[in-house]
Amino acid sequence: MTITHPGAYFERVGPARFQPTPHAGGAWGDAEIHFSPLGGLIVHAIEQYVDEHHGDGLQLSRISFDILGFLAAEECEISVDTIRPGRTIRLIEATAVIAGRAAVRARAWYLAAFDTASVAGGSDDRLPPPDGLPSVPLTSVWPGGYVASVDVRPTGPAHPGRGKVWLSTETALVAGDDVGALASWLTLIDTANGVAVRRPPQEWMFPNVDLTIHLHRQPEGRWVGMDTTVTFGPTGQGVTATVLHDLSGPVGYAQQSLTLRPLP
Repeated sequence: MTITHPGAYFERVGPARFQPTPHAGGAWGDAEIHFSPLGGLIVHAIEQYVDEHHGDGLQLSRISFDILGFLAAEECEISVDTIRPGRTIRLIEATAVIAGRAAVRARAWYLAAFDTASVAGGSDDRLPPPDGLPSVPLTSVWPGGYVASVDVRPTGPAHPGRGKVWLSTETALVAGDDVGALASWLTLIDTANGVAVRRPPQEWMFPNVDLTIHLHRQPEGRWVGMDTTVTFGPTGQGVTATVLHDLSGPVGYAQQSLTLRPLP
């Protein structure tokens, strides 16, 4: 299929089918897509399903993605269902099928909103704001269309396995779709595994097999802040752990399980 829209990660080709554009290109190979925009696309499909079937104001609290295999740069079809209905607590499941097989399964907990401002509290640490910070392209470390589409602004010098950055993008998630602010914001989260590399990706592979995001506050704005730590273990396993920020401060956490191996 010919790609016609230069400013989006995906084009809609059916009610639940999407074609990736070159902007969704992966960091580990030309024949795959990056999970970050695919994760955002799954959230977009979930939000559209929730609006159609529920629409009662519950808010996303946690979403977990299991990446089941190679994410081919081919048409994707997403199905969504409710597996735990409820008025104040609900669990939604989505499956993304690529090349005839389930490539990603996601589960999202939605919780009712209550006024808890009087007891709200936790870390008040904020990242320095992105305005005025220089943009440092990740393309010096990573290839791929998705990486090239992201504006990356470190808040200070990076160290192996440790980094604090702001991310944003002008690239739309789905051409012509009215995409919600949350899906657009979550589109960038899987980038965390690439912003604080512990070892050069030309020497080591450390792709993540999952992504779990917990939110204690709904994020606002277009900037995603990441305070990221990457840990490698001695037997081929690793973890990327990130405190997520918007311009007002921390909003939640992201965790990624890594499979670690040297390149031949």
